[in-house]
Amino acid sequence: MLKLGVNETREKFLSFFEGKGHLRLPSFSLVPQNDASLLLINSGMAPMKKYFTGEVTPPRKRVSTCQKCIRTPDIENVGKTSRHGTFFEMLGNFSFGDYFKKEAAAWAWEFFTQVLEIPPEKLFVSVYLEDDEAFDIWTKNVGVSQDHMVRLGKEDNFWEHGSGPCGPCSEIYFDRGEKYGCGSGDCRPGCDCDRYIEVWNLVFTQFDSDGKGAYTPLDHPNIDTGMGLERLACVLQGVENLFEIDTVQNIIKHVCEITGLAYHASEKTDISIRVITDHIRSTVFMISDGVRPSNEGRGYVLRRLLRRAARHGRLLNIERPFLHELAGTVINESKAAYPELEERGNYILSAIKAEEARFGRTISQGTLMLSGLIDRLEASGKKALSGKDAFLLYDTFGFPIDLTREILAERSIALDEEGFRTHMEAQRVRAREARAKIAETSWLGGPAASSDAATVFVGYEQNESPAAVLYIIGADGKPAESLQEGEGGAIVLNQTPFYAESGGQVGDWGEIVSEDGANIEVRDCRKTAGGQYQHIVLVKEGDIKKGDRVLARIDASRREAIRRNHTSLHMLQAALRQVLGEHVHQAGSYVDDRRGRFDFSHYEAMTTEEIRRVEELVNEKILEGIPIKSCQKSMDEAKRAGAMALFGEKYGDIVRVVSIGDYSTELCGGTHADNSAKLGLFKILSETSVAAGTRRIECTTGRGVLELIDERESLLEKSAGEIKLRSPSELPEKLRALVSELKEKNKEIEALNGKLADGHVQTALASVKQIGEIKYAAAFFEDESAETLRGICDRLRGKDENIVALIANRGTLAAAAGKGAIAKGLHAGKLVKDVSALLGGKGGGRPDSAMAGFKDFAAVSSALEKAAGIIENFIKK
Repeated sequence: MLKLGVNETREKFLSFFEGKGHLRLPSFSLVPQNDASLLLINSGMAPMKKYFTGEVTPPRKRVSTCQKCIRTPDIENVGKTSRHGTFFEMLGNFSFGDYFKKEAAAWAWEFFTQVLEIPPEKLFVSVYLEDDEAFDIWTKNVGVSQDHMVRLGKEDNFWEHGSGPCGPCSEIYFDRGEKYGCGSGDCRPGCDCDRYIEVWNLVFTQFDSDGKGAYTPLDHPNIDTGMGLERLACVLQGVENLFEIDTVQNIIKHVCEITGLAYHASEKTDISIRVITDHIRSTVFMISDGVRPSNEGRGYVLRRLLRRAARHGRLLNIERPFLHELAGTVINESKAAYPELEERGNYILSAIKAEEARFGRTISQGTLMLSGLIDRLEASGKKALSGKDAFLLYDTFGFPIDLTREILAERSIALDEEGFRTHMEAQRVRAREARAKIAETSWLGGPAASSDAATVFVGYEQNESPAAVLYIIGADGKPAESLQEGEGGAIVLNQTPFYAESGGQVGDWGEIVSEDGANIEVRDCRKTAGGQYQHIVLVKEGDIKKGDRVLARIDASRREAIRRNHTSLHMLQAALRQVLGEHVHQAGSYVDDRRGRFDFSHYEAMTTEEIRRVEELVNEKILEGIPIKSCQKSMDEAKRAGAMALFGEKYGDIVRVVSIGDYSTELCGGTHADNSAKLGLFKILSETSVAAGTRRIECTTGRGVLELIDERESLLEKSAGEIKLRSPSELPEKLRALVSELKEKNKEIEALNGKLADGHVQTALASVKQIGEIKYAAAFFEDESAETLRGICDRLRGKDENIVALIANRGTLAAAAGKGAIAKGLHAGKLVKDVSALLGGKGGGRPDSAMAGFKDFAAVSSALEKAAGIIENFIKK
């Protein structure tokens, strides 16, 4: 039997099936595309479901993949056992109506026994109880001995999920030997002991189930096989579990280097080492595929994995961010098969480091609070944390509920799950009510209507269009027969050139003119779920009725500005990916006639040079005068053309693709310029942070850039005029001179302040009172600043190490204590606190220097006198 590493094993499998006429496909993203049933890809066949159902034509009838997968249902058990993991790779060969059982079985046996050289006597095969065809193929065609064959029932050897394609399966088991067995005389594959491990599952999809027990044979049966790469590597490397295989071991070794611990030295630390090792693998691959930490969906799965790993790092006494260091090892171990890991490496490490730093702040606060709650529960003999307290930790401190559960379990404390859910639901209700309060007037929603009344949009090609009025909604939100002069409402037309707000692009403005001469101003356009375009209007002249024939005309000048800004965002994304890296993906956008706003995934502020380079790239493409084309394609065609889609966005089978030459190709339903030259110029207005891992650029084009230039020229001219210059070009030299002059003046002021402070020091020293070995200096300087008071105190402290000083103005009290005074029990912070309390104020600070504010100005002299007694008390203590 060959002893191969994980990367060699993967390549052996894919090369073998290439030799059998299979198209080797790269792993699909962990983020499902157009599949709302899955949060993350969890099997080899999951991203190919539509190939099996016939909804989408596969690129070839024979396909093989190594698919990255994430499964998290048993996340609490990861680490506690060496069997559980969240990330794995699934090897698979697939036939879409091509070969069937005979070839699948023969190739599987050939790969195991001839390519990997696994001894046939170590292999056992199971088939579905009633699948005589498969049994005969294995025994008569492939040559497997009957005493190495097992028939199992539907629960083990029949693949079915509700209605749809299904069928029997065969599983190939590896015999690890008697020492792993249960000792039973009938121990065989399917037994609960550890002797026989299932390595490869061959599913023969030959029926269509109605979900009620009836099975109809498929005209074109399929093959769907799945084999865990890590499990196969365990067999080939002769190790016990996935944490012992070569690539994972290298991550464990790095964990041990960071912690200074040895794996297998302690079961307690081994749990944390395994948690960190597994979770960092999942984290790296998820971030590489565009998942970002958040509080919902797959983003929450990522955040949970990251934070669970970080917490286990703390259990191993790692107080600093460290997971990003391990990410480099994960990338190095897998980059041969997944080159995108290395391409996006800097982004992955930055994302992990940023999230870990955030969690460091959260966990410190949350853990301290939770520990206090647990201590109080234990002291009172209670055994459960209330849902209210758990919700407070989650809502106020951002402390993950799953982490609360885990820490409670470690201390044998239960959680009031029902109470927590009640508080969560109450919060959701409050949020919904808040949204309802700020929602716009009800008539913007309009009446429900059948889909056959949807508005036809003609605005890609036309700026005006004849139309008929289908519906009218009054300002009260109720259907109306007409709108009179001066009234507002919403009008639904059968067709329109008005773009309805969607995809971040604002709705069009314009006018609707009826055949009877009514003039209606269109102030916005919205689209309902039923596809009706609601024109938000004000009747300027005449009246408008249902059924009227009208001419709908957009504000063409405004539309052109919107086109320019929208197109610039596509070019901006392409430039950002070129300058910052392929990790950049759109996270949101807004486009109107004055500017564009683009939110994107990136974990640090852009440098001035990066911003300059992005502007330069976009303007270069504008000057090239690239034709911009849009067309409709199937989703598969668009993907093959390299079209970028918005993460998390749901698309139909037919999508609109906007291409700017070969520079940018995106799925987009918005309106665009037909040539890049029409953008004129592009300028970035700002680059800021909007959330963890999300940056925002605001930009403008065309007339917006000209307005910006005019605005800045005007500002420069005004600035030059204020300091009596003939031209703004003289500003730099004049400003340098002014700055130099200002520095000299500041030096003079500092020198004068120093002399003034020295005078004040002498005044204070003249008032010194001897209190034992302590010299107490007090003074009042009504008009001096707080900073001046602090400076006087610092100077006094430097004069004598046994001095204690209190210096006041009309509302501030400064205190200082020399080293000798501190040694004798004085503390400036406590002194200023006690003395300011006499004046109705409060404050504090260090032992040697402190400040306080107060309100009772009239009592300052009395308080400074009483301070002598307070100082005596400090000395006596």
